[in-house]
Amino acid sequence: MKIVIAPDSYKGSLSAKAAGLAMERGVRLAGIGNVATSVIPMADGGEGTLECLVEGTNGRIIQTVVKDPLGRDIPSVFGILGDGRTGVIEMAKSSGLYLLQESERNPLLTSTYGFGQLILEALNEGCRRFILGLGGSATNDGGAGMLQALGVDLLDSKGAVLAAGAGGGALGEVAGISAENLDKRLAGCTFTLACDVTNPLLGPSGATAVFGPQKGAAPDMVGRLERNLARFADVIRAETGTSVHGLPGAGAAGGLAGGILAFLNARAESGFTIVSAVTGLEEAVKGADLVLTGEGRIDAQTAGGKTPAGVAGLAAKHGVPAVVLAGSVGDGIEELYGQGVTAVFSLVNGPMSLDEAMRRTPELLERAAAQVLRVFAVRK
Repeated sequence: MKIVIAPDSYKGSLSAKAAGLAMERGVRLAGIGNVATSVIPMADGGEGTLECLVEGTNGRIIQTVVKDPLGRDIPSVFGILGDGRTGVIEMAKSSGLYLLQESERNPLLTSTYGFGQLILEALNEGCRRFILGLGGSATNDGGAGMLQALGVDLLDSKGAVLAAGAGGGALGEVAGISAENLDKRLAGCTFTLACDVTNPLLGPSGATAVFGPQKGAAPDMVGRLERNLARFADVIRAETGTSVHGLPGAGAAGGLAGGILAFLNARAESGFTIVSAVTGLEEAVKGADLVLTGEGRIDAQTAGGKTPAGVAGLAAKHGVPAVVLAGSVGDGIEELYGQGVTAVFSLVNGPMSLDEAMRRTPELLERAAAQVLRVFAVRK
């Protein structure tokens, strides 16, 4: 029997790799003979994407120091794939919400400058192809900080250059953009945005309205941030001829995607599609008897491109049942059954607090995987 194990991370508990190994131990615990397993850690463009891609290609992780969302120096990392020329950068590792205390969250001040620094560091290492993970941002600056780090000058109404690290509040001062000093090496680069967000930059489904509050935008900030992004988009159109105002996906990561699409040779692609292609997941699934996947929470949003839905879709394509092991199960999962999911199980097997459940995730994953395999083996 061949079993493919392809989970995402269980946030706050286990990395995708650790989760996969726990499931594999559960398969062994079931005591079913003649079982071959393949553990393929997965991600969908968010947390863990860098590690999955680097491990899947025998690449390397480079340590460096960049600015955090509030301009403080912090240690960070980026990856280089096994080809030696493809850089993998998670914007959250420089400009992520998790880097801030709750009291520090303020998208008027937070910037993507550190993300631009990571791109420069990868350029210096010889990378000319880039995969950019845009999940988990603390920013709403339209990519202004990133562009400044890459050499773009943002100008006020008097032609003065704005200070580096402009946040969402500073965009209201932008009257012009000069790309004269944009790093010349970028002209020979390609960028793939690992992102499943289709929100436009502006409007009721845009970056500010949908994602601003979770980044610390109080109700009175939202209108100002929206106006500032609109102003910045107008200036971008005047400079580049590209309108990102209503462009699907431009609102990802507080409009960072819009800035990238306007100034860099970039295209957006499903994060899951990118990771599954690099790791060879589909080839592994072909001829398998069972696929196990999962992540911390399964709910109505999972069907919109999250890892378990993507894994199940590939499994269904090849006629393989796919079982999801979730830390918790919310409402609205019925759509998953039409996307290839055979069954969904919660890891919580009795009354317990969230802290206990997170602490016991490895053990709970082992037990759940073992039980699934015992039932499946009877069917086989």
